[in-house]
Amino acid sequence: MGSDSILFQEIQEQPDVIERFAQQGQGPVKRLAAKMREAGIRQVVAAARGTSDNAARYAQYLLGANNRLPVMLTTPSLFTLYQQPPLFAPDTLVLGISQSGRSPDIVSVLAEGRRQGCVTAAITNFADSPLAAQADYLVGLGAGEERSIAATKTYIAQLYAVALLSAHLADDADGVAALERAPDLVRQTLTMNSETERLAERYRYVRNCVVVGRGFNYSTAFEIALKIKELTYTLAEPYSSADFLHGPVSLIEPAFPVIVVAPEGVLLPDLKLLVRQLREMDAELLCVSNEPEVLGLGRTPFPIPSVPEWLSPLLAIVPGQLFALFLAAARDFDPDRPRSIQKVTETL
Repeated sequence: MGSDSILFQEIQEQPDVIERFAQQGQGPVKRLAAKMREAGIRQVVAAARGTSDNAARYAQYLLGANNRLPVMLTTPSLFTLYQQPPLFAPDTLVLGISQSGRSPDIVSVLAEGRRQGCVTAAITNFADSPLAAQADYLVGLGAGEERSIAATKTYIAQLYAVALLSAHLADDADGVAALERAPDLVRQTLTMNSETERLAERYRYVRNCVVVGRGFNYSTAFEIALKIKELTYTLAEPYSSADFLHGPVSLIEPAFPVIVVAPEGVLLPDLKLLVRQLREMDAELLCVSNEPEVLGLGRTPFPIPSVPEWLSPLLAIVPGQLFALFLAAARDFDPDRPRSIQKVTETL
């Protein structure tokens, strides 16, 4: 069960999801951006879990690099279990990111933000959710029902919402235009990785691996690792390339699988050095990139189109999703219903 799965269908739907967002969903994003400027927002506190947490990691880098906004990932247990929420500065946006909008701990962060008088916003697929009810500004994903347990199209929609917010906040017409071209780039990425089912067979018996990314694609490393864990039950550990060299590189031995996300951009020279070092250590390299040399250094290449580095996470995640799906299928696991997890997880 691979290309016949609901998950495969939903991965294929992703270009249409963000195209629909570009056509219908920009109004709420523009209104939130205008409020952030009006309110003099100087920092963002983001609350999320699971896949949505990785969208928040993208927000950390994108809003930091493009908008000079520090973005902090909150600690929801301080709000719920410890009942000692931090004091927010008045110029803080409290942002909840959640596919379902139903996890009580994430809802509690926005509720506390409202109580303290902060601007609150939610990025969610459900406009009638408890999270949406606590938001002054709601950005609906409009991704449609996501039937497979593993989140794919809602994740790319979250990335897209964050990227549009950054572009509108910066009044960056070129950035908005680039995002409006993104659906076709995602379609191109799907076509470029049409051989992933065959490539995944090589890794059927892998039990451990590492996923490395940095900067904008730190989020991608975490999300690819999460998909591999939840769909294939493989111990996949995500690292920034810098953190990986501070100790975990000692894991590497001949044939140890390392997925490296290394697109064109500021970080490419350092990531090339890492890829060469790993190749000298005889690691099994799987490279997600739009740079021919990096793709050539890997045993298994996952190409993506050439785009600005800040936009690359919307493309780089796609081969990771496909790889996790087809690796699960190669092991005769049901990718639509991974064991032990549910579509909506409600934590305190």
